Amino acid sequence: MLSALIFLPAAGALVIALLPRERVALPRLVAVLFTLAAFVLSVVMVIGFKPEDEFQFINTIKWLTPDFGGFDLKYRVGVDGISISLVLLTTFLTLLAVLISWNISLRPKEYFAWILVLETGVLGVFTALDFVLFFLFWEVELVPMYALISIWGSGRRQYSAIKFVLYTIAGSSLMLVGILALGYSAGTFDIVELGRMGPLQDPIIPASAIFFLIMAAFLVKLPIVPFHTWLPDAHSDAPTAVSVLLAGVLLKMGGYGMIRLGVQILPEVAKDYATLFAFIAAVNVVYGAFITLRQRDLKRLIAYSSVSHMGYVLLGISALGKVGLTGATVQMFTHGTITGLLFVMVGLIYDRTHTRDIARMRGLARHWPFIGVAMTFAGFASLGLPALSGFIAELLVFLGTFEKYEVWTILAVTGVAFAAGYILWTIQRVMHGPPMAEWEALPDATRWWERVPVGALALVIIGVGVYPQVLIDLIEPSVQVVVERLG
Repeated sequence: MLSALIFLPAAGALVIALLPRERVALPRLVAVLFTLAAFVLSVVMVIGFKPEDEFQFINTIKWLTPDFGGFDLKYRVGVDGISISLVLLTTFLTLLAVLISWNISLRPKEYFAWILVLETGVLGVFTALDFVLFFLFWEVELVPMYALISIWGSGRRQYSAIKFVLYTIAGSSLMLVGILALGYSAGTFDIVELGRMGPLQDPIIPASAIFFLIMAAFLVKLPIVPFHTWLPDAHSDAPTAVSVLLAGVLLKMGGYGMIRLGVQILPEVAKDYATLFAFIAAVNVVYGAFITLRQRDLKRLIAYSSVSHMGYVLLGISALGKVGLTGATVQMFTHGTITGLLFVMVGLIYDRTHTRDIARMRGLARHWPFIGVAMTFAGFASLGLPALSGFIAELLVFLGTFEKYEVWTILAVTGVAFAAGYILWTIQRVMHGPPMAEWEALPDATRWWERVPVGALALVIIGVGVYPQVLIDLIEPSVQVVVERLG
């Protein structure tokens, strides 16, 4: 079942590639069908998932036998509570990304095919149980992201696409060296086996070096200051749906990798450098918030806010405890839905005004009540309003880290105040105040492919905010396994 889920979008991309070019409406229909099927399949897996067990829905196929290079490389995939929550997030946001792109007119065949290939790559990252397979899936997302930004983007789209690729390849190159060193030191690339082995005996290079080589790719992807500069450029020039996937799903590959391949496989090294990561996380939160306050481009403002909010993920991970790691995972899920909604709203505004300059916007809610209400709701969720999902995620992170890193947690908490400042200022400036006649004749979001994604994201944000235990129950038992291995 899991392999079918992973490769279902790739099969959809192949079907789209075989469609006649003159049938311009067919690619989006095929994309909707395949992404909907993947989402339904992920929901079925979540329903059948048993949180008390470890990895489930495992599929294994031998790749290379020990006679070839001394390693038993396998196609091996499976999910636990941490990864299945991110699999669900990926299928959900990809389906919505296709709906958001319903009226795409430029080369729709290629566009929807690349979206589906991207989904397969990300699902593979979240489910791979072999380190080499993990690396292959990690690299798969490079090509579709480059194409989606460079062809369908705006502004300096070529520059932003190249910058994204260079940063990712730089981190991936270091990770590959770390993977090879780890595999040769441990005698296996099996992620489950590596997690159970304990400290490395006689590694070919120091374990700390292996740890940081592997973590380099995750620090870039999360992203962590100063490796964050690719993100605002990529968001600014990417199409709306691609920004939704970039913020909602791709950044989570970094946080997931830190938990699964950093903390779980090399726990002793993770404990040695936990305080360093707590400090870096606090800097990330505050620095990202300060830079966000200075933005005058609506999309770059949300992009920089992601830099700040992903600092909470690293802060929760650095605590190396059940509450902190659970909070980090919940934060990844909730940030995906909240920031996804924010980028949807920015896209709807840009489609009408053809500008993201905050100085040129005022009183838009008077003209577009649906957009005004949805944008305000998304902003409140982002600043952590109680009863919305952002609040419980940040609360868990703070509860999990305060006892261990009191100073860095207090510093990170100030990021909440900064978030309230830039979010409330943006909403007041853009949505309220005297309306501008320039935008009076433009229509509100009334088409179904605009309203359905907004409504679906809002329901999830409210649902997790009101009853977070349903998500925590899914994640916490798997986090407990990681914590037990930390000793």
